[in-house]
Amino acid sequence: MPPILETQGLSRSFGRIRAVQDLNLRLEEGDIYGFLGLNGAGKTTTIRMCLGLIRPHAGRVRVFGKDLRESFITIMRGVGSLVELPAYYPHLSGRRNLEILRVLTPGVPASRIDEVLETVGLGDRKDSAVRTYSQGMRQRLGIAMALLPDPRLVILDEPTNGLDPHGINHIRGVIREQNRTKGVTFLISSHLLHEVEITCTRVGIIKEGRLIDEGPLEKILSQTAGAVRIEAEPLDRALEVVRGRPYVQGVAESGDGEIVVRMDPAHRADLNEELVKAGVRVSGFVPDRATLEEYFLSK
Repeated sequence: MPPILETQGLSRSFGRIRAVQDLNLRLEEGDIYGFLGLNGAGKTTTIRMCLGLIRPHAGRVRVFGKDLRESFITIMRGVGSLVELPAYYPHLSGRRNLEILRVLTPGVPASRIDEVLETVGLGDRKDSAVRTYSQGMRQRLGIAMALLPDPRLVILDEPTNGLDPHGINHIRGVIREQNRTKGVTFLISSHLLHEVEITCTRVGIIKEGRLIDEGPLEKILSQTAGAVRIEAEPLDRALEVVRGRPYVQGVAESGDGEIVVRMDPAHRADLNEELVKAGVRVSGFVPDRATLEEYFLSK
């Protein structure tokens, strides 16, 4: 089965600035893909090219196995998106805004309007003018617009902008539910690394227009040298053994009877074996899981 979304050698420049360079992304069906990068790294430019909003100077985009340029109309019937600020008519209600969009989107039943408004948490304000909405409510309306055509692929650029913690939690649940029950694939660009970590299944990191890492979240985090918390007796003997190992990068006492050891994860079993051989009784040997923020900042 072809990937849901694939870019091949995608490049785009603005004058002398090379915004995106030879980018190869791959989203499989059912992914919740976190697209990460600093401001100016090329995330939004990439998303705009994936949606046909701007043309690449080199490379191509394939969606649902079809070339975007050759099958644009057919492809976009199965794609929902929110890029930067959602467009709407402020003097009209949320429901009326979606009705206008529905008329312009073939095959969407009228019942779908109330369904998506309820999904994003705007059911009780659907008949209010959008100009009375808070920034977070307008963002929810933008997500409702993206979900309206019941798409196979949803592309969201900073979807939680303006949302409070309750709203962020709600939208996270919407993404997971749409993915779990309908198999919707998501491409999510976000600065909220913690949200990406607890929501996404795969991530890609872009730096200066180039993809520098991509893969399942757990695999990427496993590449980062992390810490191990060791509970052992006698503690002074354990410290002596740990400090004598060349692969140990740092040692500290936690103050509650544990040793915190920074080391290459590949040598964890070796260290445990060395402690036991030295007569140390190890009652706890727990790796600290590296965070996505730590990994991202190390790149």
